[in-house]
Amino acid sequence: MAFAPGLLSFVQIVVADTDTAIAMGSGDVPVLGTPRLLALAEAAAVAAIGPSLDPGLTSVGTSAALEHKRPSPVGTEVVVEAELTEVDGRRLGFRFIARQKPPAGSPDDEDTVIGAGTLERVLVDRDQFISRAQRE
Repeated sequence: MAFAPGLLSFVQIVVADTDTAIAMGSGDVPVLGTPRLLALAEAAAVAAIGPSLDPGLTSVGTSAALEHKRPSPVGTEVVVEAELTEVDGRRLGFRFIARQKPPAGSPDDEDTVIGAGTLERVLVDRDQFISRAQRE
């Protein structure tokens, strides 16, 4: 297993009712919920390093900083990109950016940044981690 900064991945969704602040319990508006945006960023980070993980290893999230700048209503296409920016032993640092695609037929052809932030994940032995978690 060798990780180097620059590993990159993305996830893409069309915002559904199940992705909203209402569904997440984080508000009462029908737009992409901040907890869902964070989950998408984590998924993109996991996907970035997944192909490079040795068997039996996984990563767990330990820290997140997120700025959710703009609302994305149901039906909006959102792409979240995560890039590995730092490797310090078992600790991996990521930056992510979330963009909203312009609606079909819109004169705008550029994506709108809706959020950004950083994540930290730590590499662990999957079986040992699960065993410890079940004891605690």
